[in-house]
Amino acid sequence: MSAKRLNVILNNIENYLCQFLLCVFVILLFAQVVLRVVFNHGYPWIEELSRFAFVWFVYLGAAYGAQKMAHNRVTIQLSKLPEKVRICLDILSDFIWITFNTLLTYKSIEIIILMFEFTYHTPALDWSMAYLYMIFPLSLTLMTIRILQNNYLRFFTDKNIDVVEETM
Repeated sequence: MSAKRLNVILNNIENYLCQFLLCVFVILLFAQVVLRVVFNHGYPWIEELSRFAFVWFVYLGAAYGAQKMAHNRVTIQLSKLPEKVRICLDILSDFIWITFNTLLTYKSIEIIILMFEFTYHTPALDWSMAYLYMIFPLSLTLMTIRILQNNYLRFFTDKNIDVVEETM
């Protein structure tokens, strides 16, 4: 695999995973509906797996939103400020966001360690909840990386990144 292709995959990993998880949970739920309507029988593991796919989809989607700078921000009050002040406030808000993500990542890792020590398994699939909870530090870390990446691209390169709110 070429370096350019690998770079494209890594830059869009959240997008690809979200597409996959969306397909998984839609197909599973469709199968469950067909099984219940046609055969009057459903499988509990289908609902459980689709629920987990949905949760992972949401958290990876949040990381993808951070990459695309698509998270909601109240910016109308900043439009009247000088450019340098606006940039400083953007950096400050991203710093607060990264601090929040770091704290949540740390706390979620603590919980995952406890879940390995005191195991709790899902009812239908009998999976350890510790593995399913790994989406929290994973997505928060990806979000933090994307915030740092966007700030690097905005302030240290000539690349113009598309800000979703500015294109609307």
